[in-house]
Amino acid sequence: MNTRVAVIGGTGKTGRAVAAALSARGAEAVPLGRAAWIDLAGALAGCHAAYVIAPNMHPDEAAYVEQATGAALRAGVSRVVLHSVASPYAPAMPHHVGKAQAEDVVRRSGLTWSILQPGAYVQNFAPGQTLRLPYRADAPFGFADLDDVGEVAARVLLEDGHEGASYELASFRSTVGDLARALGSTVTEVRPLAWAAGEGKGLEPRVRDWLLAMFAYYDRHGLPVGTVPMRVLLGRAPRALVGP
Repeated sequence: MNTRVAVIGGTGKTGRAVAAALSARGAEAVPLGRAAWIDLAGALAGCHAAYVIAPNMHPDEAAYVEQATGAALRAGVSRVVLHSVASPYAPAMPHHVGKAQAEDVVRRSGLTWSILQPGAYVQNFAPGQTLRLPYRADAPFGFADLDDVGEVAARVLLEDGHEGASYELASFRSTVGDLARALGSTVTEVRPLAWAAGEGKGLEPRVRDWLLAMFAYYDRHGLPVGTVPMRVLLGRAPRALVGP
């Protein structure tokens, strides 16, 4: 019988990448979307492990993860892996702090746990587009490729030896400007308030404010992430900074 692994929040791009990597390793991925929360413990029944992905900019990620881990305990799931973010405790970015609080929930859950902390996704930047960037284009980043993240997630979910580990993940180091050039895109730097009045105008005010805080942090510090953990966990070279 194939090992069954639940992917909570598994209908988005991250969940699909994790599910594909699990299937490639012969496991049965069980994507669980919003409807599964009606009886999450029932949906998790028979699963060996669970990968937990909170919705983007969730207002209370710790509560979300607490519900997920509680359901996993009731269902008899033996292992949970949390999808977090690189540099989770960055007080200037509220959504990062939410992930730090969620990590604390997992560590105290009573489950066997691991935590993945990827950098910004390469896939957030579409090839051949004009990108309006509300922070400096030369800020340093560690970018994570979704396929690389999915492959690491599958390994950590299915293999022993990762219990109690937290892994920051980046496929390569770059700036947004260099990444855009590699993808055949162009970058136009804009003031954050111009972004808020344009692309951010229709967002919920809380989400818009959190994003503005993130842009201010990126402008000052970027989001550097080392590449060694990704390389070691993959057992191969991660994606490089190349064109599409």
